[in-house]
Amino acid sequence: MYIDVLLELKNKQMDQTYTYHVPKALEKKIVIGKRVRVPFNKRELEGFILEIQDTFTGDFEVLDILEVVDEDVVLNEELIQIGKYIQETYLCSLSSAYATMLPKALKASLKTNIQKKYQTYLSLAMPYEKAISLATSEKQKDLLDYIEEREKVEKKEASFISSSSVTTLLKKKIIKEEQEEVYRYQSMGILEDEKKSLNEEQQYAKDQILKSLDKNEQFLLYGVTGSGKTEVYMQVIESVLSLKKTAIVLVPEISLTPQFVTNFKARFQDRVAVLHSGLSDGERYDEWRKIAKGEVNIVIGARSAIFAPLKNLGIIIIDEEHSDNYKQENSPRYNAIDVAEYRAKLNNIPIVLGSATPTLERMAKSTKNIYTKLELKNRVNHQNLPIVTMVDMSLEAKKGNFILSERLKIEILSATSRHEQVILLLNRRGYSTTITCSHCGFTYKCPNCDITLTYHKTKNNLRCHYCGYTTYKQENCPKCHAELNFYGYGTEKLEDYIKQEFPNLKVLRMDADTTRKKNSYETIIDQFKNQDYDILLGTQMISKGHDFPRVSLVGIINADASLNIPDFRSGERTFSLLCQAAGRAGRKNTMGNVILQTYNPNNFILKCVEEQNYEKFYNYEMQIRKKLKYPPFYYLVSIKIASKEYELCSKEATKVCEYLKNNISEETIVLGPTTASVFKMNNVYRFGIMIKYRFDDKLIPTLQELDKMFVFNNKVNLEIDMQPTKI
Repeated sequence: MYIDVLLELKNKQMDQTYTYHVPKALEKKIVIGKRVRVPFNKRELEGFILEIQDTFTGDFEVLDILEVVDEDVVLNEELIQIGKYIQETYLCSLSSAYATMLPKALKASLKTNIQKKYQTYLSLAMPYEKAISLATSEKQKDLLDYIEEREKVEKKEASFISSSSVTTLLKKKIIKEEQEEVYRYQSMGILEDEKKSLNEEQQYAKDQILKSLDKNEQFLLYGVTGSGKTEVYMQVIESVLSLKKTAIVLVPEISLTPQFVTNFKARFQDRVAVLHSGLSDGERYDEWRKIAKGEVNIVIGARSAIFAPLKNLGIIIIDEEHSDNYKQENSPRYNAIDVAEYRAKLNNIPIVLGSATPTLERMAKSTKNIYTKLELKNRVNHQNLPIVTMVDMSLEAKKGNFILSERLKIEILSATSRHEQVILLLNRRGYSTTITCSHCGFTYKCPNCDITLTYHKTKNNLRCHYCGYTTYKQENCPKCHAELNFYGYGTEKLEDYIKQEFPNLKVLRMDADTTRKKNSYETIIDQFKNQDYDILLGTQMISKGHDFPRVSLVGIINADASLNIPDFRSGERTFSLLCQAAGRAGRKNTMGNVILQTYNPNNFILKCVEEQNYEKFYNYEMQIRKKLKYPPFYYLVSIKIASKEYELCSKEATKVCEYLKNNISEETIVLGPTTASVFKMNNVYRFGIMIKYRFDDKLIPTLQELDKMFVFNNKVNLEIDMQPTKI
């Protein structure tokens, strides 16, 4: 017997299968999708079995495999197919496609040593009456009584009662010890759930989805914030489970996962597993095996949960489908929504994408009946959408109000006096965005990326948010020793300001700096939900999906900042972010109020936010996209050329551009090369090329050839990003 093995090698030129012979003693263990340990170039490596052959006709020596690593299959047939789809669609190596699917413990790597976790239990080794008769002390009898009452007891617990009695009873074989595997991930408690009755819009959406459970139909569930999309998801999944099928639910951010898990576990108890990057390696390994063994039938998680090894999949649901987080920014640069659509097609099942602010691409598909659009136009319980008020900060600045407007200050005091809560959104972390010297012009910049460093006051350090470079801030200018000036502000400075302005209010901050520790997301969300704090301020992670019943006021600070980012999607992202943030207000019995602070009150997109008018925004933005030949009218490919040598990088970028123009269709547009938005990152220079195309049979083969050209180039790196979400 011979097998073809895919090894996880970093060199892309070696991304292929290698043939090995299977010794007779190991033949019964050989199954496609298992890992094997093999000799390779004077090393020992692990790889996946992708093919089995009875004979070998090659003219080179074939080595024996050393070991079959797994008892169970790691890559099932469906995951093997999905990996090949990712390789072909995103032009990555096959080994990297499989590596991104799996928890660390199951990757083809000898370096990992993540084991199952076991708990030791004690139980009676004989009938109780006989055990008691053999006991020689009161402590032993007490311990036997304790074990009899509970059937089995943790060894640690029993040893705490009397460790000497445990030792004696084990030696006499009166009690026995057994090991049971325990899962490391524990969600923060399961609440009781009350199934909600659906309104007419929700019921219609549910019925339409249920009609398609045996076919591959794509649904866009377009519902305003607070319209009850989650309840529709859960009731649809109930029907799916009744057919003995399983479900995947994707959320865009780890910060949303705890709330989803809480809601779903309340309804479905221990039938839910969780997969996201916030889990430890051991927890992720446990959850994966729990899914593979069929112990659960619902998987909830962020992007990578789309690879969950569920059997008999019945539906895929993607919440907040507009989020950029479904696209992976490093190789393999897959989009989880594309993978979900492919997986739904493989299984001939429906897929549901929900959002209050759908991407233009998916809304356009719904107008062409590629997606079936289901609308939830009203909030549940007849709650009104919040009232959005725009405040012109250029007028406020004249009064000396640079951070909070007079109107927002009044509304904060008014809401909190009624024991209601407030959310403040500022999509920039840190204390100050720029520190400079007005005397000599010195500015703190990252030596690796050539961008300004952000000041974090709590640790008195300056940090680069691209490469992680950190340095301490000096009291005075390091060049001329004059006083330093602070410009711009982030969530940390806003927190300081709020505490000074409202000393009697309790303030909680949620951003990338306060959520580094394990379970910090859950802790912050629970503290605010339990009304331990009056104000929650933070970055965009507080804007999506959360349901805080007592929040009546949302303040959006510096609302137009993201409009100035040089990206064709900046308007769409701004509209989505602000509408999502506004949607946190007035979700239960309180009237919602939103204060939107801006220096551009006449901006069309901000006017659409004020009116909460998605259709108006959609029509406006589609006209611009059509004129400028952007999605959904054209597809995009982004190419980055990177090198530590500036001249070489520039030269190779020009060559790549010329090669593209000479080998693809004339109708396809090639823009560049130009310097990337962050030109120097981690001491690497970067040039970019953008391709806009509609139909071009030559494009993919040309990109594949380009990729091969740079495989052996150690000085210049070529990155191809198909359908990028950021440019």
